Amino acid sequence: MLPVSACLRVFSAGVLLAALSVEPRAFQDPSAGGGSAWGADYFPDVPLVTHEGREVRFFTDLVAGKVVVINFIYTRCPDSCPLETAKLAEVQELLGARLGNDVFFYSISIDPEHDTTEVLAEYAQRFGARAGWLFLRGAAEDVLLLRKKLGVYMADAEQGSKDHNLSFVIGNQSTGQWLRRSPFETPQVLASDIGGRMHDWKQPRGQQNDYADAPALRSLSTGENLFRLRCATCHVIGPGDGLARVGPNLVGVMERRERAWLERWLSEPDVMLAERDPIATVQFEAFNRVAMPNLRLTPQEIQEILGFVEQENERVAHLEAALAEVAANRSEAPPTCCQKREQGVLEGDVATAPAPSVLDPAPASVPQVPEDARAVVAAGDAEPTGFRLSLAARLSIACGLLLGAATLLGSRLRT
Repeated sequence: MLPVSACLRVFSAGVLLAALSVEPRAFQDPSAGGGSAWGADYFPDVPLVTHEGREVRFFTDLVAGKVVVINFIYTRCPDSCPLETAKLAEVQELLGARLGNDVFFYSISIDPEHDTTEVLAEYAQRFGARAGWLFLRGAAEDVLLLRKKLGVYMADAEQGSKDHNLSFVIGNQSTGQWLRRSPFETPQVLASDIGGRMHDWKQPRGQQNDYADAPALRSLSTGENLFRLRCATCHVIGPGDGLARVGPNLVGVMERRERAWLERWLSEPDVMLAERDPIATVQFEAFNRVAMPNLRLTPQEIQEILGFVEQENERVAHLEAALAEVAANRSEAPPTCCQKREQGVLEGDVATAPAPSVLDPAPASVPQVPEDARAVVAAGDAEPTGFRLSLAARLSIACGLLLGAATLLGSRLRT
């Protein structure tokens, strides 16, 4: 038998020869169509039509070399699709000018028979879609293939129905990084994934805060948690966070609407709209014909949400009252002691002005009586031209002189 060391040398030589005999694999550019694992060999380059009427190819025109967000909708959807689209409208606000430059949104209809180009254009307008966000339609079999390739097709749930996966698909085709995200994520988290993570965090970041200065997290009630997840995409209560919303502000809603009406509205808004409920119909027309989605809330969840809305309305009312009180106090006239009176104002060349408010800016300079003029007045001689003191000022000076003389005379008598 060969010694162990000789066996190891033979084995190592065999491994080396095997490695050298393998043909080297050429480096594949991830953005190249055919070589990428997630390139043209994987994604079908099916034809689609945008809501603007342009014909495009899925991979060549929409995905290749881009950071994209893709979701599947249909405009007659009574529940989830409006929520998804409204969430993307919020993310659009956060991304700002980057949408259409280094980030692109694609909402693809799963109901091409109904969702014509004109219907999609109206739908895009309802949600304020800007350049860089396309609504698309294509042949039913092509759209189905895209859903399967993107991993958002649910065979069991979709047989004979329009039920579909709600996930957003977020990807960078150049790097091969793809994610699925829930529409129930906060818009800030989604914008961070899209604008930061998908770009390998290469974008310059603004001023960063210290974690030591972060406020303590408070516990959320069940109602507030439900409102944030289900309602805050379309509604705010009070001033809000500055993001555009497609639904009404809910300040004062508990006073404007009967509780029974609100309970039913949260339970079955689609039924109430179909029945042409007067209030629901007015709201639908007033807010760009964006339908309230049926969120499939339980009776207990409805009570929790309404309880939070009521508490938040009370908080906002107290805040607005406090702010109004502060504003009223600022607009009141200053007390007498703070007003500039006539006695110290020179007449003649300098006009007498009304007493200024304490909120007025301080004057750049205050006119001063020259020293030689003061001397002349003190000597009892004629006043210099252009500096005539008011009667009140004269009396004040005279009283001061008399008081000074009396004090001096009293001190001499005591000595």
